[in-house]
Amino acid sequence: MSEITTPPDEVVTNALMRQVDLSAFGASGSLALITLDNGHDHTRPNTFGIQSLNSLNDAITAAESSDAVAIAIIGKPFIFAAGADLSGISYVAKREQSLAFGKLGHDIFKRLGRSKKVTFAFINGLALGGGLEVGLHCNYRTMASTALTALPECFLGLVPGWGGATILPKLIGPERAVQVIILNALNNNTMMKAKEAQGLGVVDAVFEPADFLEKSIAFAARIISGSEKIERKDYSTDPNWDKALETGKAAIAKKYGGADIEAPRRALELISAARSNTLDQGFDAEDEILANLVMGNPLRASLYAFNLIQKKRKKVEGAPKAALARKVTKAGVVGAGLMASQLALLIIRNLKVPVVMTDLDQERVDKGVAWVRNEITKLVEKKRLNPEAATRLSSLISGSVSQSAFAGCDFIIEAVFEELSIKQKLFKDLEAIISPECVLATNTSSLSVEKMGEGLKNPERVVGFHFFNPVAIMPLLEVARTSKTDDATTATAISVGKELKKIMIICKDAPGFVVNRLLTRFMGEVTDAVDEGTPTDVADNALRPLGFPMSPFELFGLVGPGVALHVSKTLNANLGPRYRISPTVSRMVETGVKTFYIKDEKGAFIVNPEALALIEKGDKPSTAEQVRTRALSALAQEARMMLDEGVVATASEIDLCMLLGAGWPMHLGGILPYLDREGISEAVCGQRFHPPQVASLPA
Repeated sequence: MSEITTPPDEVVTNALMRQVDLSAFGASGSLALITLDNGHDHTRPNTFGIQSLNSLNDAITAAESSDAVAIAIIGKPFIFAAGADLSGISYVAKREQSLAFGKLGHDIFKRLGRSKKVTFAFINGLALGGGLEVGLHCNYRTMASTALTALPECFLGLVPGWGGATILPKLIGPERAVQVIILNALNNNTMMKAKEAQGLGVVDAVFEPADFLEKSIAFAARIISGSEKIERKDYSTDPNWDKALETGKAAIAKKYGGADIEAPRRALELISAARSNTLDQGFDAEDEILANLVMGNPLRASLYAFNLIQKKRKKVEGAPKAALARKVTKAGVVGAGLMASQLALLIIRNLKVPVVMTDLDQERVDKGVAWVRNEITKLVEKKRLNPEAATRLSSLISGSVSQSAFAGCDFIIEAVFEELSIKQKLFKDLEAIISPECVLATNTSSLSVEKMGEGLKNPERVVGFHFFNPVAIMPLLEVARTSKTDDATTATAISVGKELKKIMIICKDAPGFVVNRLLTRFMGEVTDAVDEGTPTDVADNALRPLGFPMSPFELFGLVGPGVALHVSKTLNANLGPRYRISPTVSRMVETGVKTFYIKDEKGAFIVNPEALALIEKGDKPSTAEQVRTRALSALAQEARMMLDEGVVATASEIDLCMLLGAGWPMHLGGILPYLDREGISEAVCGQRFHPPQVASLPA
């Protein structure tokens, strides 16, 4: 199509057709088998760009003109297809281009659904987005038991635009379609395992990978011969359409705090329309909506954020050579509270080395060890761990009230009370027990790591290792180097972090590191506005249009006023009066009031009257817009200071931290591109953080 420009760097997925004799499988004739293969190993999945779609079109034409009685499509080993080649988005400057690309995919994929020959998708590996959609156009689908599949488009600011939003509700019904398209996508792109996909009706049969192709061809032969039939249900009169759509609306509202986010809203509209639309009407609607979304900033922003996360998952900026890392054969956790116990469990599950925990008394130690073992038992109950592996892991955890148990450890992390003198004494005591090479890591959120190492014989072994709660779920890990931390210690910390499956940044040992420094400044502006006389609901709802899953005061309740006050005091002492200590928060800590919100007798959240009574009675209220501008301007100012101070090396590292550590919404594309697009960066700092094309439409 003339409107489409082929990107110069498209990795072409070729579609290769061969015929398979069906006589050995109990059917007459042959099967035209189309294999998708981009010529790379399984680390580079098949994708559909313009040339790739045209190759598939040619293969379908060849299959149609052959004497085969049926057509099947399969991927290269381990990979079916990962959908549209989104790297080409940056070359799309006009809506007509986007519309033409969407129509091209539809025109080719629907040939599989309208062929006079029976069509099959043999989903032998990962199938995402358009990869699953090409399979949905086929008459029947099989799936390897080890494969995963999803429609992640809403997660990325798109809709399933090559048939998914229209075909799936008709195939599996509205409730299940909402689950796959909306709920799964917004839950950090949850993927379906093969058995789940079969249970939902997305695929018709599941086979083990060893003989997947043979079993799939045999399944096709049974369908062709008529010896096996798959019943399809008509969902047009299903009574659950309205209920399913309300479930989707509620999930979107919860994910984005009530903000109007276009992509999931449009996806829900397409699902609703599938109730009465013909396939062609649905496909046309998908094309129009997709073209509009491709030309919007939220998609560019989401892709920037997504690609940034994938890039930083593979490489840590400024990391020393991996060869410098020391092997960790035994680890220690100082403390046996909830945070410490979570750390112990994470280390055991991923490093699979002995872990010893200590605390002030045997009761606390026993409680921590019991918690770890209980969590391992839960993994068995959830079938995420077999009993034999669980027994081995449980044997690795031990506890003691004596620090001598840390002898022989190669890596120790402390998670004790946030008091500098306590941590300093702890490290000095440990140094008398452990080897000079043993890494001493601290999970502090705001204290000086360098000061913890003062007076040690080997201060170069001390490093910040800051996790976010809950430890098993939050992907970010801040690794803080002091002026004395050596490369071997840093390399060991990075090596451990990778084994723990965390995404890391290396930052300077500065107050609050990255996330807590920015988040405290941001939250502080909101609480300051309340102290000045802004109504609580006005201040708290000021940021809702951005699409945060939690409002500032909801997050405050999760963190707790005690932690919030401690961090703000630390940053106030180290960074100055722009980190104000809220008299309201101070009173909440003094009186034991934990949150701004409580539930009423009907279960609805209301402002806590006890907190309301403690609020500073200022006489300078702000509007919601003023609060929002103030909070975002503070973020821009603080981020510029952090870059100037060398807390991190690049602006993208700040974006990564706020995405993964503070829940900054993906559709905004990171904190700094958003501030750039809104003009806040230049207004506050006199310059942008990123070049104009980052996470924005082409100029």
